[in-house]
Amino acid sequence: MLHNNPLVSVIVPIYQIDRYLGICIESLIKQTYENIEIILVDDGSPDRCPELCDLYAGKDSRIKVIHKKNGGLVSARKAGLKAASGVYAGYVDGDDWVEPEFYEDLVRTIVSYDSDIVIAGMSRDLFSSSSHITSKIPAGNYQGERLTRLKRNMFVLDRFSRIGISTYVWNKLFKRDMLMKYQMEVSDNITIGEDAAVTYPYLMECSRVSIIDNCKYHYRQREDSMLKKTSAYSKEAVGLKILNDYLNRKSALYPDELKYREQIRDFILGICIMRSGGILKEIGNEFLPYDGDFCGSDIVVYSAGTFGQQLMRRIDENDYCNVVAWVDADYQEYRRCCLNIDPVESVDFIKFDYILVATVDGVMAEQIRDRLIWRGIPERKILTVRCPEEKRELLLKKYLNIEELK
Repeated sequence: MLHNNPLVSVIVPIYQIDRYLGICIESLIKQTYENIEIILVDDGSPDRCPELCDLYAGKDSRIKVIHKKNGGLVSARKAGLKAASGVYAGYVDGDDWVEPEFYEDLVRTIVSYDSDIVIAGMSRDLFSSSSHITSKIPAGNYQGERLTRLKRNMFVLDRFSRIGISTYVWNKLFKRDMLMKYQMEVSDNITIGEDAAVTYPYLMECSRVSIIDNCKYHYRQREDSMLKKTSAYSKEAVGLKILNDYLNRKSALYPDELKYREQIRDFILGICIMRSGGILKEIGNEFLPYDGDFCGSDIVVYSAGTFGQQLMRRIDENDYCNVVAWVDADYQEYRRCCLNIDPVESVDFIKFDYILVATVDGVMAEQIRDRLIWRGIPERKILTVRCPEEKRELLLKKYLNIEELK
């Protein structure tokens, strides 16, 4: 246990998750770092969440409960932070859970190095399996020139849309007074990228940053969250434009050497491609963000994540091509969610013109390409996302041109 025990405020936004909430709260109560206040923000939840919050508050004096009218995630986080009194503050989603040592590890690091933020890894829980995910930027303590290099790569690391520092706020511990400034500035109207709107501006102001390989935060990938909600891209573009404008308003504050504007451009463009599937009639084939055009072809879609699901919908909406198979390494989990996904090995027995790799992460796309080539797939048949530097500015403008997309 630490000799210096600063108070830590843990804010839990809550809405329609009564099935998981008890596990989340119990995991916080059982933290080995005991000097915490647990702030449960009931965001007008219509299920049993309000009752559960009050029940737990009666059992542990460290728990505060806020009942409020439904206002969305940003609104709930603000309400919790306003009620916080800790030196440090963090967030936990109400359907996730943390291992007993999670906050002790974070507090030890942030106190020992006098850091402005500590960034942990995470565990992705899917049904009965759990996989560890650590930061793509190596663990360590960053200040001076090392921190400058980190800031130049936090949105995009090395390749197009390969995220350097995860946007999530819940695997991080912040200084509360600094967090107050950046959380309160975020508009309640931001409904896409709520975490990015806090994390990246906060990081730009940091003098010391610590990254650790702690994967004791468990992100629960629920069955309903695996099935991505889709709406007309024109509606998605409204939210993306709000996020883009918000992040860009801060660009004048930072020196050019940090490449803040370029990082925002590539970050937002990557989300636009994921949300649209890269296929929009309004944009046309000239700006198709792939290695080649597959209009009218027989294709295999590789990946059933956010991008893959959006791509399938946009293909169907535009009658763009003929999908002969949809494959993913985690096909069994997706089948449990009633998605018709086949194993990657099935491509050995299917006739197709192209395999379309549905990821915007350049490094991951290369790894998938290499595995497919190893299986004997000709390289010319493998299409990945490709956005040349000189086209990105214009392409982003087209993806965010709301009037043209209506």
